[in-house]
Amino acid sequence: MADNQKSRAKTEQAKGKAKEVLGRAVGNERMTAEGRAEQSKGDVRQAKEKGKDAFRR
Repeated sequence: MADNQKSRAKTEQAKGKAKEVLGRAVGNERMTAEGRAEQSKGDVRQAKEKGKDAFRR
């Protein structure tokens, strides 16, 4: 399950980055903000998984 969550975090980060870059390219502030929010969600998920890994050791 942890591997699934880790890959999900990476996917969210990548999708968010792509959305942010696309939003900036077309001048869409809303899309840029959504991309940043999605990246943040991925960052939080990744931090949670890293914390869980630290407690497992």
